Amino acid sequence: MGFSFFASRAAARFLEDVRRPAGFSTAALLLTAASGGGIVAYADSSRPEDASGPPRQDAPRKKKVVVLGTGWGGTSFLKNLDCSRYDVKVISPRNYFAFTPLLPSVTCGTVEARSIVEPIRKMFEKKKKDVSYYEAECFKIDATKKAVHCRSAVGTNLDGNGDFEVDYDYLVVALGATVNTFNTPGVMEHCYFLKEVEDAQKIRKSVLDCFEKASLPNISEEEKRKILHFVVIGGGPTGVEFTAELHDFLVEDLVKIYPAIQEFVKITIIQSGEHILNTFDDRIASFAETKFQRDGIEVNTGFRVIKVADDSITVKSKSSGGEILVPYGMAVWSAGIGTRPVITDFMNQVGQAKRRVLATNEWLRVRECDGVYAIGDCASISQRKIMDDISTIFKVADKDNSGTLTLKEISDILEDICIRYPQVELYMKSMHMLGIADLIGSAVGDSHKESMVVDIEEFKKALSHVDSQVKTVPATAQVAAQQGYYLADCFNKMDHCKEHPEGPLRLSGSGGDHHNFRPFRYKHLGQFAPLGGEQAAAELPGDWVSMGHSTQWLWYSVYASKQVSWRTRVLVVSDWTRRFVFGRDSSRI
Repeated sequence: MGFSFFASRAAARFLEDVRRPAGFSTAALLLTAASGGGIVAYADSSRPEDASGPPRQDAPRKKKVVVLGTGWGGTSFLKNLDCSRYDVKVISPRNYFAFTPLLPSVTCGTVEARSIVEPIRKMFEKKKKDVSYYEAECFKIDATKKAVHCRSAVGTNLDGNGDFEVDYDYLVVALGATVNTFNTPGVMEHCYFLKEVEDAQKIRKSVLDCFEKASLPNISEEEKRKILHFVVIGGGPTGVEFTAELHDFLVEDLVKIYPAIQEFVKITIIQSGEHILNTFDDRIASFAETKFQRDGIEVNTGFRVIKVADDSITVKSKSSGGEILVPYGMAVWSAGIGTRPVITDFMNQVGQAKRRVLATNEWLRVRECDGVYAIGDCASISQRKIMDDISTIFKVADKDNSGTLTLKEISDILEDICIRYPQVELYMKSMHMLGIADLIGSAVGDSHKESMVVDIEEFKKALSHVDSQVKTVPATAQVAAQQGYYLADCFNKMDHCKEHPEGPLRLSGSGGDHHNFRPFRYKHLGQFAPLGGEQAAAELPGDWVSMGHSTQWLWYSVYASKQVSWRTRVLVVSDWTRRFVFGRDSSRI
């Protein structure tokens, strides 16, 4: 009672002394007194329009960034982007990232499918509300209205269809590529492909189906040879890796549980070029062909597939022109990549109708298309040629307007030239030149390099062959990943670099100021080719070539370290360990 009494008296004094501030609405006062204690609460419910003080300012609207695709390029971009700066939306029919270099291992059970995939929402869990994901497929890009038209992959909306539209300020196209059949009849109907996880799972079931079918008692020996003939069309890295995995699966696991039909098993590679692995060093291609022949794998080079039927493949010899009929049980097509329909439609909109992929500049922006960037297999960088800007380069370098350039004047902008036109460095390296003096001197024939002076025509002559070293980046996972990382870095520094440019001098057009960013530069980190039998080949930076068992262990370590999460890293390593101990699982699940 004593505490309640004092609490009530205190509340009364509060009511007498409290003065409402001018301009505020009627306050609500709550007094609660009880034997155990008391609470006094005072709250103001509103503020009039004429209240003093500065008006409340809304936060500036975030720019909308829409990312199409969850492959190597799109995922790398999203992982490195500061999503708090933007309103980010991701659109893809595939709600996971797949470590595609291990797809050949999935086809034979060396690695399980779920071990190489990471859910997209799981990857961006830390970003929380900064990233929105829509499981849908983009079927049209409208660059004029800055919107993408999508179709839901999981259901329909209230109008009875799954179509919706998403607008953007910046669009990152990372849709990858599809298979390229070169319009060969029968390929789509009868061949398997190896682009997605689902493709690898289909191949695994088909291999086991072939063995089970060949084991039936009513199948003749001729039919068994046809059913157990596995044909791989395309001798590139994917085709070779799948062939090696399939051979190991057959030799190490299946022939032990199907001993009665092991003599009928055959694997054939059909390659249109003169060698398999023609993008690798010649020593690696020769080593791979020799190993495959030693393992009993038939390597047919110089043959082009012209037709695929349900039980036979027609090939044509490039040397003799003769046609050969090859019976088969299962065929896998890995002979190149093609353009997705949405990319083809977009290229028609932006004046690139005759191209195979989207053309971007060195900063990965789609040419003649504001706010749209393209990375990965769906795009190709069009490196600007130095001869197109030679007059502007000469004018920028000629600071004293003398009409000639000294070696010092050229050296002053040499760094900007090499950053903007990487072919300059490549050309000097290929010609074993130590510096710009050697390049200029070789053209004008001046033995006194330190006092060398050139006019515009001599300058053009010195650089006339440089553009022969313009290189295109390959359509590989590491290129897409590097492009995604680079583009995210540019987005993160966009506001800063508008005030403090980091790029080279503008040497095209009128020239003078600097580009906001340095152009993208691909750094080749090497490439691997697993060849089966715990052997692999590697082509690493510095023209280093490695082949054999030790290279296979290097492959294991690199591919384990490149996994996108510790979860997939542990799963992949455990799958490899399980295979070493128990072999591959031959269950058809």
